[in-house]
Amino acid sequence: MQIDFHYYATYAMARCAGLNIESATHIATAAQFVDDNACPHDIEFEDGSSLSVEATAHHVADLANRDKIDQRNVWVPFHFLPGNEGGSFTQKLICRQDSDIAKQMLAHYLGESDKDYYLALIGIMAHVYGDTFSHYGFSGVSSRRNRVSNSSFEFRNSGKEVRDTVQVRQQNFISRFGHQLIRNIKSSVAEDLSGALGHGAVLTYPDAPYLEWRFDYEAYEGDAVKSSGWRDNKASFLLYCQKMHILFSQLVVQNPDYAQADAKCLWSDIEPRVKQIIAVRADKYGRIQAWQNAAKTGLFNTSEEIPEYQDWNGDFCLINECRGSHEAIHFPLYRFYQAASYHRWYILRQLLPQHGLAVK
Repeated sequence: MQIDFHYYATYAMARCAGLNIESATHIATAAQFVDDNACPHDIEFEDGSSLSVEATAHHVADLANRDKIDQRNVWVPFHFLPGNEGGSFTQKLICRQDSDIAKQMLAHYLGESDKDYYLALIGIMAHVYGDTFSHYGFSGVSSRRNRVSNSSFEFRNSGKEVRDTVQVRQQNFISRFGHQLIRNIKSSVAEDLSGALGHGAVLTYPDAPYLEWRFDYEAYEGDAVKSSGWRDNKASFLLYCQKMHILFSQLVVQNPDYAQADAKCLWSDIEPRVKQIIAVRADKYGRIQAWQNAAKTGLFNTSEEIPEYQDWNGDFCLINECRGSHEAIHFPLYRFYQAASYHRWYILRQLLPQHGLAVK
């Protein structure tokens, strides 16, 4: 998923479930910031305290992607939650849509409202859960199981416009990074960038909400070629919206301080409009505008704009100027760091081991 869903759709579902503007904005910002957490460096304060800063994502060209430990600290817990299906360990690491592990994560985080970073944690949860609806079929570690046949793509709708857009992005990427990477890094990293890590082999096709498409995986260790089957992104993204509307509705019931009762809508009332938004054939900016237009014309029972996304990287400079951690802990960015650290620990050290998966 991209910002149109991680931020704007998540915000919309939070508001439609009855969350107030401030709470919905905080949750949605955290959800998108998982992709934007730049992690420049740790911070040492004047009074001797410090703040450890850890990435929750890397740019596709970042050489950190080649590090197996980094893959398991970043891509597995934040972007490719293992689905725990299949016989081998690498099969169990493959992300599955709305998996039992994902549902357990939702239930656990919903009950963590006593934490100061609760809203940021819910936002991170929304990002991870959302990615199960787009990243399914791929894992967050370098694996041959992530490789696909480049000639196997088929599209039921909008194939040409998607291919044209992605071709331009490919050319831009290669012109900016390709030759330098091939010249300076190990072949294993080049393999990662060509599709062995995550859904790199299928580019941004999983992130286009309106797309219906299919492909073939490369044969793995003598196995027959396996088809992905038709992937209907519209149905997957709609299901994410419905599930998040249910979860946010539960959150409102359990935490009325975050609520704004007159914003609450039944799913049956908003489903037709959400379907229309998801079906919009446009780049992410056009899709963002579709969410904004819906908000202005009464999606939340009012006419309002969705606040423009403002990442928290600006807080980093402000925190860096603090005299000590006692000042830093009040910034939303610090709360995000707390939530991200807790999420990484919970997924890797508690949830996955409960299902027999020792990833780290």
